[in-house]
Amino acid sequence: GKGTSDPNSGPSFGETPHKARITVSFCEFSHRKGLNTSTVKSLIEQTLKDKFHADITIVVDKEQSVPPQQPPVNIEITGSQDYSALTQKAEMLQQYLIKKNIEGIQKLKLDVEVNKAEIQIDINREYAKRVGVSTGQIAQSIRTSLFGKDVSTYNFNDDDYDINIRFSEADRQDVSSILEQKVMFMNNRGVKLSIPISSVVNNIKEINKYAAVIRKNQNNTITIFTGVQEGYNANEIIAVVKKHLADFGTSSEGISFAKQGYSYKFTGQMEDQEKELAFLSSALLFAVFLILLILVSQFNAFSSPVIILSSVVLSLAGVFLGIVISRNDFVIIMTMIGIISLAGIVVNNAIVLVDYTNLIRKRKRKELGLGSLDLISHTDFKSAVIEGGRTRLRPVLLTSITTILCLFPLASGLNINFFTLVSDWDPQIFFGGDNVIFFKPMSLAIIYGLTFATFLTLVVVPIMYYTIYRFKIWLFNKFNWVIKIEL
Repeated sequence: GKGTSDPNSGPSFGETPHKARITVSFCEFSHRKGLNTSTVKSLIEQTLKDKFHADITIVVDKEQSVPPQQPPVNIEITGSQDYSALTQKAEMLQQYLIKKNIEGIQKLKLDVEVNKAEIQIDINREYAKRVGVSTGQIAQSIRTSLFGKDVSTYNFNDDDYDINIRFSEADRQDVSSILEQKVMFMNNRGVKLSIPISSVVNNIKEINKYAAVIRKNQNNTITIFTGVQEGYNANEIIAVVKKHLADFGTSSEGISFAKQGYSYKFTGQMEDQEKELAFLSSALLFAVFLILLILVSQFNAFSSPVIILSSVVLSLAGVFLGIVISRNDFVIIMTMIGIISLAGIVVNNAIVLVDYTNLIRKRKRKELGLGSLDLISHTDFKSAVIEGGRTRLRPVLLTSITTILCLFPLASGLNINFFTLVSDWDPQIFFGGDNVIFFKPMSLAIIYGLTFATFLTLVVVPIMYYTIYRFKIWLFNKFNWVIKIEL
């Protein structure tokens, strides 16, 4: 890869010259011989850990190819109109968490710089107005001496280079040198004059101020945030932070913190995950309701759709069991999309099984010449269930296996170069890549749920079918017994 240091690589860095960025660009995954960027990120974090002064913060992070997300650990503190008091409380909570040495988190930071040095120059506006110089001209002169100004262009070998002028480094560090520079201006009478800036300055103050004052819902807010090191799960880290904050709430400092009207809450990725989970859970329930509505209208009954929808529950259990056994991460959006997709996939096997069993029952009733109110024997009913399961075993397994095999390339990140396969008979097969990070959770959820639900559907659905039939017979017999007593 290549590294570039660019202090002014973006708007935020242009306004903060005390920050720098080193970007490492990787070649395509197919040329990396299986090396993941997450492995490199973890090595960089371990190498840079505790190597620098405490005032230097090193953050190692991946470039976001998706819309920007808030930090995993994001604690918002509110409760006071006095921003300095709120800042002290935020720093107290920050130091409390730092002392806990929580493993897996990066350096805890505040979203407000509390020690931003500033030199305030008080201009005598009345005197400046009398002599004919404006505060804008004074400010522009000071800015030019510090940051420079493009005054011309130099051409060399057909390339243009900007000529920038500003004070030398020694003079830039000396406030008196900056204030002794002369401002050239034209007064009200059209006469060109030049006076030193110090002649219109009342006093100079050096103070510490906040870089910004942040408000949310008209309340002063300070956020403690941090990222998570590579190899650690953000939700597990948040659980640990919550435990420490619960201990803080029961301590004397925490009780005083609450009595003074201060409060904190978790936001960031955790809040986004809760919203996403709530939305996708509602989408899953709505999808199941629509499936139930269609099945009830098609079967003209309620018991058969309930039996069919039991496969959705089995698939959901299979997803969670597979994730636990294989130790995969539960990526809320993509995993939940896979679960919602399963609701429409796994019911197919149950529909085929139940519908064919109903067809066998109707044929047996026709063969036996039973009327609409006559009950089929338990032996004939059981044989119909067994025959339906035996006959539909092959199509159920085939449809599930083909679906799972189709998802295997997506889950494993299988890549084939079809152009070189046709031209040079070289498919250049490799596993992995950037796309697998996005689609793997969805495809694995479908594979786990479909595998688990397929085998259990062949057992659970016939058993539920037979059990519900016996329950209906019991209700029918009891209902007839009540009628006879009344008669």
